This record gives sequence, structure tokens and C-alpha cells, in this order.
Amino acid sequence: MTYFSRQSAEDTTPKLVGFIGFDGMSSFDLWGAFEAFAAARIAEPNREAHRCYEPVIIGAGAKTFVSSAGAVIKARYTIRTAPPLDTIIIPGGDALRHSEASRKMTAWLIDRAKSTRRIAAISAGIYPLASTGLLDGQSVTTHWRFAHDVARTFPALAVSNGVSFVKSDRFYTCGGGVAGMEMSLALIEEDFGAKTALAVARELSIDLRPAGAAQQMPLPQHQAGPAERLAELPSWISSRLHRDLTIEVLAGRACLSPRHFYRLFKETFKSTPAAFVEQLRIKEAHRRLAAQCENVESVANAVGFKSPAVFRRAFGRHLGYPPSRVLRGAEAKPQRP
Repeated sequence: MTYFSRQSAEDTTPKLVGFIGFDGMSSFDLWGAFEAFAAARIAEPNREAHRCYEPVIIGAGAKTFVSSAGAVIKARYTIRTAPPLDTIIIPGGDALRHSEASRKMTAWLIDRAKSTRRIAAISAGIYPLASTGLLDGQSVTTHWRFAHDVARTFPALAVSNGVSFVKSDRFYTCGGGVAGMEMSLALIEEDFGAKTALAVARELSIDLRPAGAAQQMPLPQHQAGPAERLAELPSWISSRLHRDLTIEVLAGRACLSPRHFYRLFKETFKSTPAAFVEQLRIKEAHRRLAAQCENVESVANAVGFKSPAVFRRAFGRHLGYPPSRVLRGAEAKPQRP
């Protein structure tokens, strides 16, 4: 893959930052971050200050779209005509959870990720980005209102709550509104240093915040509800499949009694804890077997089965064929009677 390199001190060409626009987009998520990049300047002795970035709006569909607040916004480009970008930022909006625009964005992001230096998602903007698979295994965050659903929908993500934004490799994710501005300041500091970022922060009357820093404002009461304690559990389980994941262990992780945990878990994930854990173990086992770097016995042990025999029975029950068939590269769909 080829990514854009950092800008040299002599290069004064503004970095092109693309904001993806769509019907139902949050205006606050767009304009707060947009203005942060637009305000970044570098002043040099005896020279006029030059812009650090050129922020542009790119329509996911048509050039003209309507925000969730009813504002009509016109983009400079569409995803079909957008030039090469240094950074892509996806603002939030409830529409991204289930929409054609979200699916189009996912396909476009997969293609553009090969040549884009970094990609950031604000609030619900995480949905099309997570759907690409590019965030699998990464630490992420989002608006507290979506955290539980994101963790359930994308169990390969490690969802952090109560933080403004998270940096993981070349991907940034954050909550909504002010968190998007704080994340943008971090990107500016990453590119042009603290002095430039501080100047923008003063202009916008907000503080610089390091990645992963806790939010200063208390989270809403909804955040403390028992259901929200399950939000990080799928990713937590996925990283500990080799361990003894009893209901007591899982309930302890969620700070709930085993009885209450079992009921709440089943209501949330439409599965018993044991079945859920086994499904994740089988999925990871299949991935390891398909790579053909391990044998059945080592995979069974690595994903937490008590014995190869127990693993073979569970694998066949879930997929309809033995794990040895994956090693031979001759997978078949389950045979129906």
C-alpha cells in the first residue's frame, strides 16, 4: 500500500481533507471539525501565513444533500469525482446505521484506504468505516449512544467508552460534536506541531486533548445502565478465547450477578453466554485453520476447547463439516437432510 508522506517544512501545499456528506448528516459533526482544519495556519517571518489544509466536502451520493437539522449543503465533489485525499473524515448521523449511503461509503473507503494516509470517523461515522473490516482488532470509540450497538454489531472491535477520541494505527474515532473538534486538533498537532494546534484551539476556545483522554463532562445517566456494561464484552471475549470463560467470569467482568447477567446477556445478544462464546471460538478457529499454519489440535487449544474431540464436535455442529476439511482447502456448505 502507498500512503501520502508527511509534509516537509518547505512544502506549503495545503493537505486535502475530505469530509463525506450525506442526507441526515449531523451538521455539528461536520462544521466543528471542518472549521478546525480551515483555521490552521503556519506563520513564517517576513512571509504571509499559509493554510495547512484545504478541507472539502464530498457527497456520498449527489452533490447537494440535507443535514439532520434541515440545512441544505452543497459538496464540491462526489465520491465518484473526488481527487486523491490526505485525510478522510466521516461525520456522524443516525442515517449511517442502515442506509444506502453507508453501504456506498464502505465500498469507497475500502478502495481509497490503499492511498489515503489516515481515516477518521466522528460518532456514528464509525459504522461505514467498521463495515470495511479495516478496524478489526483495533481500539475505537464513538458517541455513548451508539457504543453498545457498535460493540454488538462489530465484535472484532475493542470499544472504549468515556474518552474523547482514540488513535489506532492510522485510524481515528471519536464521540460527536466537541469530540470531533478535539480529534481534529490532535490531527493538526500530529502534522504541524503543538504551536499550530494551540493557535487553532485558542481560536475555537477549546482545549487540546491527548488521544484516549477521559471526557471532562460527565456521561449521561444512560451510560451507567447495566446494559451498557455489556458493550465491551464481545471484544473482551474475543481477546481471551483461550481462557476459561465461565458465566461467573463474564458476569464479574460486567459487574453483575451471574443470574442477572445471564438474563441481560440473553436479552441483548439473543444467545446464551455459553453459545455466544462457542460461536466466537469457532469463528476464530476457522480463521486459523484457513491460514493453514496450525493443525487441528493446536487450534483447539488456542481457542479454548478442552480437547480436540470436543472441538471437532462443536465445529461440525456449527458448520456441518469437520475442521480437517478446512485444512485441506475443501470446505463445503452443511449438507441438509
